[in-house]
Amino acid sequence: MTAGLPDPAGFPDCPVCAYRITGTARLCSDCAGRTLQPVAEPHCPVCSQGLAPGRPCSNAVCSLPEAERGFSRVDAVAMYSGALRDKIHKLKYEGKTGWAMIFGRLLVGWMESHPEAMRGVDYVVGNPTHSGRQPIQHIEAIMDAAFTEDVTRTHPLSPPGSHRLVKHSETARSATRTLDEKRAAATAHAAALTWTGDTRDIKGATILLVDDVFTSGSQLQHVARRLRATGAADVRGLVLARVPWGG
Repeated sequence: MTAGLPDPAGFPDCPVCAYRITGTARLCSDCAGRTLQPVAEPHCPVCSQGLAPGRPCSNAVCSLPEAERGFSRVDAVAMYSGALRDKIHKLKYEGKTGWAMIFGRLLVGWMESHPEAMRGVDYVVGNPTHSGRQPIQHIEAIMDAAFTEDVTRTHPLSPPGSHRLVKHSETARSATRTLDEKRAAATAHAAALTWTGDTRDIKGATILLVDDVFTSGSQLQHVARRLRATGAADVRGLVLARVPWGG
C-alpha cells in the first residue's frame, strides 16, 4: 500500500500505526477495509441490511413511501461487529477521542470512494448529540475530524464548531429500549433539533445525514422527515456501522 514505507498497522491497531498522524483518509479507509466486515451482498438498497437471495427486506421502514420514510437510502461503511463495534463504544461511552480522527477518515475515505453517492449533496451534517452529553459529543467530534481530513475540501462539511444541526435539550436515550420506546425517543430527538443557519438554505437541498450506528432507522427517519418538512428535497444517510437486524 505504501511503497518503500512501513505497511499500515491495520484497524484496530491504529494507535500504533506509523500513519496515525500523517495518514490520508483514503489510506486509512483502504487499510480498515481489509479487516472490517463489509455490508453484505445482496443488501437492501434503502437500509443496507443484508438480504437472503430473493427475499424482500423485513425492515418495515423500507416499505414506506419515501415521504413517510424521510430518507431515500442509508449507506454504511461496514457492519457493526468486532473491532469496529468495540472502538465506536470506546469513543461514545469512554471518551477515547483518538477514534474520532480515525472515524472521520473512514467517512471521508468512503465519500472519496463513492463519488456517485455524493453527487448533488449540498450539505453533509451529523445527527447531533445533546450539547451537554458526557463523556463526549461523539458525532460532533467525528464530524469535526471529517472536515479536517477532507484536505481538498471536496465535500460540503462544516468547519469544526459550526455544525448545521444542533441539539440543545436532552431527550431519552433509545439504547436497550423496546421498539415503541425507541420510536418515542426518536420523535423527541428530532423535535429537539435546530438548523443553525437560515432555514431557507435547506429549500430544495440534498442533505447527507451522518450517524455512527444504524439499527432499524427510526431515529434517522424522524430527523430526515424533519429536514424534509423544512424543505429539503432529498435526505440520504451515511453511517459508520450497520447493525445486523432481523426485524
